[in-house]
Amino acid sequence: MSEIQWQFFPKSKIIPNHLKEVVEVFEIYSNEISSDLYTYSSNEVLEKVALSLEKINYKVEKSKKSNDKIKVPVLFGPNGRLEKYFDADGYSEKSKTVIEVEAGRGVTNYQFLKDLFQACMMHEVDFLVIAVRKTYKKSPDFKKVITFFDTIYASGRLRLPLEGILIIGY
Repeated sequence: MSEIQWQFFPKSKIIPNHLKEVVEVFEIYSNEISSDLYTYSSNEVLEKVALSLEKINYKVEKSKKSNDKIKVPVLFGPNGRLEKYFDADGYSEKSKTVIEVEAGRGVTNYQFLKDLFQACMMHEVDFLVIAVRKTYKKSPDFKKVITFFDTIYASGRLRLPLEGILIIGY
């Protein structure tokens, strides 16, 4: 059985129950999505976990078509009209949580940093979940992302407007 790894930040707080449920979804599909066994794209991984995420009240991106994307507000213009938004792979309005699933370019192209930036800009978002491959072409992607967030939180120089960040290695 392939094991899901995860780390919640800040490390001084215990993972909230609503994020434990997200981990459990990835654990259910661990043998089907494991980067130790498969080289699935992020969309393929998202597709496998989508129904279970929906069961725990997440809206999940269905396709790359505009009307299937999950648009999370960033800025509001005249008369309160949505002026700027970012797309998310998954979003729970109730728990104010955004989920991003990454694969090959998750670390190689620093996509996880873009995910962090966008989540910090999103209206009414308190939690970010980033799912990354444990390994990609022999690179320990999960460990690299964890090290990056360890550095952010340990240095104390960058204050994030999020209550917590969950990194899942699949």
